Amino acid sequence: MTTPRSLYLTLGGRNVHLLDWGREDAPAVILWHGLNRNARDFDDLAAALSPRYRLLAPDTIGRGLSEWSPKPDAEYTVPFYARQAVELLDQLKLQSVRWVGTSMGGLVGMVAAATALTNRISHLVLNDVGPAIAPGAVQRILQYAGNPPVFTTVPEAEAYFREIYAAFGVATDAGWRKLVETSLRRLPDGRLTPHTDPEVAAVLARQTAAPKAPDAPTDAWPLYDLITAKTFLIRGAVSDLLAAETAAEMTRRGPKARRIDIPGIGHAPALDTPEQIALVAEFLAG
Repeated sequence: MTTPRSLYLTLGGRNVHLLDWGREDAPAVILWHGLNRNARDFDDLAAALSPRYRLLAPDTIGRGLSEWSPKPDAEYTVPFYARQAVELLDQLKLQSVRWVGTSMGGLVGMVAAATALTNRISHLVLNDVGPAIAPGAVQRILQYAGNPPVFTTVPEAEAYFREIYAAFGVATDAGWRKLVETSLRRLPDGRLTPHTDPEVAAVLARQTAAPKAPDAPTDAWPLYDLITAKTFLIRGAVSDLLAAETAAEMTRRGPKARRIDIPGIGHAPALDTPEQIALVAEFLAG
């Protein structure tokens, strides 16, 4: 199946849009995007995998066509998204799924696989994310996500997106154009801006700035160590978010992830080339 269906489900009390690829009776794969992105990031991967799997790619609340939260500090959080993931599986009666998560979507998968979905996520692909995040990368993301720009034209927006997402390594000009066209919304004055609730970045900024209790954990290693799913770590070789030392440790503890680094790519690989798609497909079939 090369075109998806749209589903709208109420998850955690919020209306969530999902793209649903493939046969409903096929093994299910959850595709969960990054912080400031949306479900359309997985179009190429989902189209390639749809002959074998049912692919479910949600727009996280506050992004794409999903509802914006009236309680951002409580709901624009990884634990809340993981709760929505549980409800997603329950509503669609999915007993077991594979999971591919880019950046934030990988964190959601980690939390779910370590807690409520321990026995229901069989394969976990973490795309350039792990239990410890480099602080400098968070500040870089906040620099652009915290001050959403406005544009007069789509080509103007494309130049901006090519700059801030250069590390994705999007493979083609058509890929860049699609990324831009699926990432914009019109403002009342007719100008264009990213299709994301500005509160998403504002919540992250407040979380980053909040003082931590002396005994509070500084990373998610204890959760990572609880994961029993088969785990595959894809890392951009020049990623500023996932340090090489963290990636190496991920192969030694917890689920002992299989790891591969993608040369010349930063945060995060776009999973849109035949080579990257083949890596994911091989792992999911294992």
